[in-house]
Amino acid sequence: MGLLSNRIGRGSLKPGDHIYSWRTAYVYAHHGIYVGNDKVIHFTRGRGQEVGTGTVLDFLLLSSGPAQSQPCSTCPPIEEGHGIVSSCLDCFLAGGVLYRFEYGVSPALFLAKARGGTCTLAVSDPDDIIVHRATYLLDNGFGCCNVFKNCEDFAIYCKTGLLVVEQGIISQSGQAISIIGGPLAAVLSTPLCLVTTNVYGMTARAIGVYCASRYAADIGMRRDVVKVAVEDLSQ
Repeated sequence: MGLLSNRIGRGSLKPGDHIYSWRTAYVYAHHGIYVGNDKVIHFTRGRGQEVGTGTVLDFLLLSSGPAQSQPCSTCPPIEEGHGIVSSCLDCFLAGGVLYRFEYGVSPALFLAKARGGTCTLAVSDPDDIIVHRATYLLDNGFGCCNVFKNCEDFAIYCKTGLLVVEQGIISQSGQAISIIGGPLAAVLSTPLCLVTTNVYGMTARAIGVYCASRYAADIGMRRDVVKVAVEDLSQ
């Protein structure tokens, strides 16, 4: 792993890893928690809900639920709707490349990774606690349907136990912020751009607004988050 890529080999996997694989021409990624024995626990939603941007962009993206050209002999079919499921690693990757999400990165590294949904400033909990959260939610579900808006929200909760106090329309995941961040940055920086016609200055301002929005929205920087025991989510 490094500045340019979080790609890893299967031999590097260990239980408790937050992994992901890109979908739809690298527009967004599907995230899950590797729990060992070639199994991944992850959260899936149907078409129009998977990314969780709360905008029309969601409806332009296909569901990231695992799919293979040949039926899998070990994984049960994924039902319509949404929920927490367990799949083998091959079904989870759906022919894609394996990446590992990074935790506890420095602010410099976080901002250097221009694409959201690959790392966070938040610190991960111990691996055994992470696996417990994922398996507990798989077995017991969760009480509120709005707790997780997409697969990255689920994986980040399993790794940190953190939830945003006020759940909004838009997911707090890095990739949701990244997808809408570019257009939003352009809009927010428009008043600043009116003072100059220099294209480089306009671009620099838009990038600055985009980076600031990503940094402020990261789960590791937010002050409106609480640590929630996994047993409380099933109430």
